[in-house]
Amino acid sequence: MSKQYETVFILTPILSEAQAKDAVEKFTTIITANGGSIVHEESWGLRKLAYPIQKKNSGFYHVVEYTAAEGNVVDVLETEFRRDERILRFMTIALDKHALAYNEKKRKGLVGRKKEDTAESKTENA
Repeated sequence: MSKQYETVFILTPILSEAQAKDAVEKFTTIITANGGSIVHEESWGLRKLAYPIQKKNSGFYHVVEYTAAEGNVVDVLETEFRRDERILRFMTIALDKHALAYNEKKRKGLVGRKKEDTAESKTENA
């Protein structure tokens, strides 16, 4: 039985855009090569970290949501994260039915909007 996972990883900020894309491509290829399939992929870009990691204050954030057979793909992917020096941090979670519903709504734009955006749309409609 397959489960759905979400992995967030932070790449070091010293990479160029092309190098960051190559790193992301490497990890998505690992997922698909080990029997997983990508559901959604999103790049959050260069963001400031909450605290310094390896003397760096920012990093390239990337989120990948995928389905995979239990454990196998996650183990291989996390081993590669640990071996790759471009990765500052990573986190993988298994999504339950509530997280799946939330992510689906987020992709449709129904949740996660800022209050300013909703206030602007109300003034435009009035």
